[in-house]
Amino acid sequence: MVVLRIRNTHKRKYALICLCIVGFIMYKNLGKPASNWRISRKVGLSVNTSQFTLEREPFCILGGSMHYFRVPRAYWRDRLMKMKACGINTLTTSVPWSLHQPEKGVFNFHTQLDLEAYISLAAELGLWVILRPGPYVSAELDLGGLPSWLLRDSSMRLRTTHPGFIQAVNTYFDKLLPKLVSLQFKKGGPIIAVQVENEYGSFAKDQSYMIFIKEALQSRGISELLLTSDNHNTLKSGGVDGAIRSVKLQKLNQRKIQDLNVIQPNGPSMVMDYWTGGYDVWGDLHHVLPPEDMVSTVREILRRGMSVNLYMFHGGSSFGFMSGALAEPSYRALVPSYDYDAPLSEAGEYTPKYHLLRDLFSRYNKKGGSLPDIPALHYREAYEPAIMYQHLSLWDVLSFTDRPFKSSRPVNMENLPANNRNGQSYGYTLYEATITSGGLLKSGDNVRDRALVFVDRNYIGLFKRKTLELAVPDGQGQRTLSLLVENCGRVHRGRDLDKQHKGLVGDILLNNTPLRDFTIYSLDMKPSFIDSLYQAPWKSLPESPSFPGFFMGRLFAYGYPSDTFVKLPGWEKGVVFINGLNLGRYWSIGPQQSLYLPGPFLNSGINQVIVFEEKEGDYKVNFEDAPDLGMAAEIQ
Repeated sequence: MVVLRIRNTHKRKYALICLCIVGFIMYKNLGKPASNWRISRKVGLSVNTSQFTLEREPFCILGGSMHYFRVPRAYWRDRLMKMKACGINTLTTSVPWSLHQPEKGVFNFHTQLDLEAYISLAAELGLWVILRPGPYVSAELDLGGLPSWLLRDSSMRLRTTHPGFIQAVNTYFDKLLPKLVSLQFKKGGPIIAVQVENEYGSFAKDQSYMIFIKEALQSRGISELLLTSDNHNTLKSGGVDGAIRSVKLQKLNQRKIQDLNVIQPNGPSMVMDYWTGGYDVWGDLHHVLPPEDMVSTVREILRRGMSVNLYMFHGGSSFGFMSGALAEPSYRALVPSYDYDAPLSEAGEYTPKYHLLRDLFSRYNKKGGSLPDIPALHYREAYEPAIMYQHLSLWDVLSFTDRPFKSSRPVNMENLPANNRNGQSYGYTLYEATITSGGLLKSGDNVRDRALVFVDRNYIGLFKRKTLELAVPDGQGQRTLSLLVENCGRVHRGRDLDKQHKGLVGDILLNNTPLRDFTIYSLDMKPSFIDSLYQAPWKSLPESPSFPGFFMGRLFAYGYPSDTFVKLPGWEKGVVFINGLNLGRYWSIGPQQSLYLPGPFLNSGINQVIVFEEKEGDYKVNFEDAPDLGMAAEIQ
C-alpha cells in the first residue's frame, strides 16, 4: 500500500509538471499564428474606434508584401524568415487568377503555386496574413492578373457584373476559396483579413460590382475582416459597406490622411500600400527611393498610430512573360525584374532600407525582447560563360509548334484556337500571307505590340506603336510576307483592360489593300515547347547565323548550385531559358541589363541554356555575381 501511494504521488507530480509545460507552451504561442495544430478563436482582427484589435488586444499591423509566385519555392522560407527578422508581423500577398487558371477548365495550385503551403509556412514562422484574392490584383501583372481567355468574349466587360465575367469569377472562387477558409484566424489559421478586389475606385465602372465581390467572398466562408485599398482621391468610389477602407501612398501629407478620416471618421487608419520603391519599364531608368525618405515616412505613419503594409517588402522576379505594362502617357512594357528597390532585394539581399526598418520596427516589438537574428545570405557565384555552340532558325522550329491555323483575316492571340481553344496568352505569334508585289505596308496601328517583318524570310523592318508604315521591296511572282508579332505585356491597370488583345488586332494594308489568307503559328514558348526543341535539327553555330533564331549552350555548376545573374552584352532582344524554364526577356535598351537566376533553378553539373534572339547576338552568355538593373533615378 505504501508503494502504491508513493507511485500515485509521483504520477500526480509528473502530471502537474506536464500541465505546467503545456500551459507555458500555450502562453508562448497565444500571440502567434497556429502552425501544426489548430486552436479555436472567437474574435479576430476587429475595429475599435481608431485602432485595430486582435483577440480584443490593441494590434498595429506591420505588414510586408511578398508574392509567392515571384519567389522560387525553395526560397520561401528564407525570405519569410528575413521578413520576420525585420520586425514585420503580417505577410500580405496577392493571388494571380491568370496563373492559377491558365485555361477555363484547368486549375493549378501545385508546387510554385501552392498557396496553402505558402500561408501555412507563414503561420509556422509566426506571421499573420492579409490576403488579396482579387479577382483583379494589379501587382504589375499582365492584365492585372486576370486570365487573357476572358477576352475571347467580344462583349466582355472586365471588373463589372457582366454575366460572362461574374460566371468566370464564381467558377474561380469555387476552386480558390475553399482552400483558404480553414486558414482563417477564427479557425486557428493565420489569415486575419481579406482585401475586396483592388483599387476599384480608379476604375469604378459598375456600382454593383464591389457588392458582388464582397458577397462572393462571404458566401464561400470568408469571415475575417474585409478591407478595400485605394488612392486617397478615389477612396469613396472604391469602398463597399462592410469593409474597412485603407489608402495607398508613397509620400505622406495631411490631405491624404484627412481624405481617409472624412470617409471613415470612426475607424482605424491604415496605409495598405506604402510604396517602398517602384517598378521599371523598358527604355527608361531604374527607379529608386532613398532609404532615408522611406524610413522617415514609415516612422511618421507609425507615430500617428496608423498601421502600415510595405509594398513591396520583397519584390522578387516576374519570371517568364508575366509582366504587365503601362498605357499612359504611352504604351510602355515592364521589365522582368520586380526588385522594386524594396528593403529585400530581388535576390534576397539586405539593403540599407532593411536595416533602417529593422531598427524602427524593433521599437514596436510588444514582447519587449529582441528580434530574431538575421538569417545568413545565400552565396552568389560568377560562373564561366556559356558558349553558344548550336543554332536553330525560327523557320526550322515551326514544325514543333501546334498545327498552324488558317484564316482569311488576321486573328488576335486571344481568339486563336490554341491551348484547347483558350487562345494564346503570352509570347509571339507568326502571321504569314502571300503577296505578289512590293509597295507601302501600313499597320493601321493594329500591331500589338511589336512586329518583325520579313519577305521570303528576309528581314525588311519593324512595326511598333509609333511606326505605322514600311516599304516592301519589289519582287517577282508570289512571295511570303511574315510578321512575327510579340505581346510585350498587357496593360495592368486603367480603364481600357477590355481592349488588351494582342497580335494583329485588325487589317494590315499593302498598297491600301488588306492582306488576306493568313497562316498563323502560335509561339507562346511554354516549357513543353522548349523541351520539344531538344529533338529539333540543331546545327553547329555557323559564322553568320540567321535571325530570329534559337541558340544553345551549356552552363556548368559544380557542387550545390548558387545564385547568379545572366548578362548578355552584344545581344539585342530576346528571351532566356534555363533548363526549359523561361527566366524572362532581355533588351539592350535597358534599364535592366541582367536576369536573376536562382540557384534552385540549376542542376549540379550540366545546365542547358537556350536564348531566343530576334536580331543579333554575341554567341556568349555571361554569369556574374552581382545584378545590373541599370542607371538609377530617384522617384520624384
